[in-house]
Amino acid sequence: MKRLPALLLICFTLAAAAPQRGRPNIVFILTDDQRWDALQSAGHPFVQTPNIDRIGHEGARFRNAFVTTPLCSPSRASFLTGLYVHSHQVVGNGNNNARSHELVTFPRLLHDAGYETAYFGKWHMGNDDSPRPGFDRWVSFKGQGQYVDPVLNEDGAAAKVPGYITDLLTDRAVEFIRRDHTKPFLVYLAHKAVHGPFTPAERHRALYESAAITRAPNAQDTLAGKPALRRPADNPAGTGPGDAVIRNQLRALVAVDEGVGRILKSLEETGRLDDTVVVFASDNGYFWGEHGLGDKRAAYEESIRIPLLVRYPKRVKAGKVLDAPVLNVDLAPTLLELAGAPPLARGHGRSFAALLGGGRAAWRTSFLAEYFAEPQFPRIPSWQAVRGERWKYIHYTELDGMDELYDLKADPGELQNRIGDPAAAAALRAMKEELERLRKASG
Repeated sequence: MKRLPALLLICFTLAAAAPQRGRPNIVFILTDDQRWDALQSAGHPFVQTPNIDRIGHEGARFRNAFVTTPLCSPSRASFLTGLYVHSHQVVGNGNNNARSHELVTFPRLLHDAGYETAYFGKWHMGNDDSPRPGFDRWVSFKGQGQYVDPVLNEDGAAAKVPGYITDLLTDRAVEFIRRDHTKPFLVYLAHKAVHGPFTPAERHRALYESAAITRAPNAQDTLAGKPALRRPADNPAGTGPGDAVIRNQLRALVAVDEGVGRILKSLEETGRLDDTVVVFASDNGYFWGEHGLGDKRAAYEESIRIPLLVRYPKRVKAGKVLDAPVLNVDLAPTLLELAGAPPLARGHGRSFAALLGGGRAAWRTSFLAEYFAEPQFPRIPSWQAVRGERWKYIHYTELDGMDELYDLKADPGELQNRIGDPAAAAALRAMKEELERLRKASG
């Protein structure tokens, strides 16, 4: 009789793990406006992210992950569809309600392929919080939502819920994971954090108070080679966020990290951890004063570069660090391949599953990025850019004579615009040709 509880526990664990034989579960955790280097494992001097870092320590961390459009709604649609913004047409943060119901998303395809699917968090393509096609469980909110005591739409019924938004979303994700599942499952957890108004949980309000905020050298950019940022007085220059904003953004990240720890624990305790693909990413980067900027939208590294970590021991060895450039449009084809589901009928990304396993298949050496100007943010004009291994060319599609060219190897801070340098003429010509090739390939 003394052995019965242990025997029952073993039976429960085996039963819980049974659906995972063959196809993996998937947990995708997405933050908002988190820079690629706002992680301890990426070298940040004081931020505390042990649970997020665990994903990379026990799996892979990508050092060169990017979004193809550095803006919330467009980037989120690209994660979901594997398509560039000019194709899926969620071009800004405006009213994309109707369009977002029509998108062919990878969760929808996984659902059709036999997965149990759940969405928790910020949808943000319009202000419509109603359930989207392809999800068995739905918890979201209108637009940006709010950090404290939010109104949550749970499976079509909206109500105010007391608590802190990051904790509330984690609670619901953990509850879903701990259920008995007869199918493999997808958890798509899209946090409001660490987006403005940068409100940390009450328990973290005094964290990092004495930590020094050190600005990067390109925060002193004179903008001498950036005429697009030096346009008239109705488009004033700025200095970026103050130290208090940066601290609060990093404080808000701590609740996300705690939530990641709870999710990993729930997977472990139900016997599902090693049968689950766990992915952590952000929807875009964020400026901390580099080039006098705050927010995102511009084509510089701090805006387009994101954190990306993947844990799945069946395909990736612990501690792997990858330098191959991967994009947000690559996520959908990757997860569909790992799940053994039919691929997207049309997509611009490509699966990086082979990279996780150490494959040496040919990979991209350059990529296209784009942004479509929003009237309420006149500082950043529309642009298309091509980023290669060494050079980046930024073409402002509605401005004449304001393009930029940077040698990222010699000038990683993007301070010296080489567009008019005769010594860089060959590189400029090559990058213009590559931009045109990539535009046609993603048409």
